[in-house]
Amino acid sequence: MIFLQNSVIRNGLAAVCLAAAAIFTSCNKDGGDTTPVAPSVESLPVLANVTTTGAQSGGNVTNYGSNLIISSTGVCYSATNQTPTIADSKTSDGAAVNFKSIITGLTPNTTYYLRAYTQTEAGIGYGDVVTFKTSAAGADTTVTTSTLAGSSTLGNTNGTGASASFGNPQGVAVDAQGNIYVADSFNHLVRKVTPAGVTTTFAGSGSLGFSGGSAATAQFYSPQGITVDASSNVYVTDIGNNAVYKITQAGVVTILAGDGTAGASNGTGSAARFNVPYGITADAQGNLYVADRDNNRIRKITSAGVVTTYAGIGSASTPGSANGDATSAAAFYRPTGVAFDAQGNLFVVDQSNAYIRKITSAGVVSTYVGNSATKDLLDTPSGIAVDNQNNIYVTDQSGRVLKVSAAKILYTLTGKTATAGFADGNKATALFSSPAGIAVDANKNIYVGDTNNNRIRKIIMQ
Repeated sequence: MIFLQNSVIRNGLAAVCLAAAAIFTSCNKDGGDTTPVAPSVESLPVLANVTTTGAQSGGNVTNYGSNLIISSTGVCYSATNQTPTIADSKTSDGAAVNFKSIITGLTPNTTYYLRAYTQTEAGIGYGDVVTFKTSAAGADTTVTTSTLAGSSTLGNTNGTGASASFGNPQGVAVDAQGNIYVADSFNHLVRKVTPAGVTTTFAGSGSLGFSGGSAATAQFYSPQGITVDASSNVYVTDIGNNAVYKITQAGVVTILAGDGTAGASNGTGSAARFNVPYGITADAQGNLYVADRDNNRIRKITSAGVVTTYAGIGSASTPGSANGDATSAAAFYRPTGVAFDAQGNLFVVDQSNAYIRKITSAGVVSTYVGNSATKDLLDTPSGIAVDNQNNIYVTDQSGRVLKVSAAKILYTLTGKTATAGFADGNKATALFSSPAGIAVDANKNIYVGDTNNNRIRKIIMQ
């Protein structure tokens, strides 16, 4: 997908035709008659700020058609017409290529049909229809945040609840028994927290280094992301060593991929290189997927340690935000989190773009949440998790935990944007300080690595 900038239009029709002839359906260079071609637009698939009477949506112009001058963009919507047009209710949001639409005057507890539109003299283009439902009057979700383990004291003490201490915990993962594994970055350890809040050291000597071996002697250098596979093996990304470790429940630690040096090489085991590997997740077959942040790529690692590039054509010096084929067109900008849904779609936190991207099992990348006009929705997204009903949870390092429901509605679950602090309590009072990793168990309990508070937080929804 190619997004065109308004500044290009202002440079004049002739210059645009020469520079972007491949993009447009026709430029009518010879002045002869041509059949008008309407523009193309896509609707943002996820809505935000849905209330009893309003919502936020938007869209992206993907092709101007045969006329380069946009006269109007926006969304049209209806509670009765399942394929709404501009003859129904609509917003008018200017002529930007990427736009957001604020919708007001809706009826509570009502299903609406919505799609983006773009209009030029050549015609009107419509995006796909998005269905959503406004909130019922008085409807709300009770959300309670508590501290499972840790205190304000930075340290590496084991114990129960607040008697345990951490050193800037990052990634968190949950096994089938409800145990939480923590990438304890400043302590160079992997910690384990039981559902009752009992913290122990799962792996690592605590000394900075780069070695496998037994759980007691293995060395890490700022572990970051963490995941658990179906066999309860724990995998950790290590940003200081640019490597991925495997830890069995028997306490055997091996370096699955990476040689300790930053790079972008594919290969097996130590022949492969990463550049600040961040989030990590496993698929049902035991393959691992890594958000290789500073390479602007998503990497895949088989159980045998074979590393390939799963998505992204960028490099350390060439970030981007393009959609399309995963290996030939798609581009990312500092991806930090990855998680699968039940259908095998991989969701990626594209942090510096402030997007959530989606990669289908067929290798097609799209933007699931956000465009350049809605960057305030996500701010600084970091970690991501998906529950067994395809609800998505995202940490925002500005101080929030967000939810994208299976019905494709984005909202703040708890915490406050641009407000660092510490407080347990309900969703109106709870505070976080640079929340990073996030995981969700089978009962939809949510766990967050609250990095600057040195705590593991638990969120319960009712």
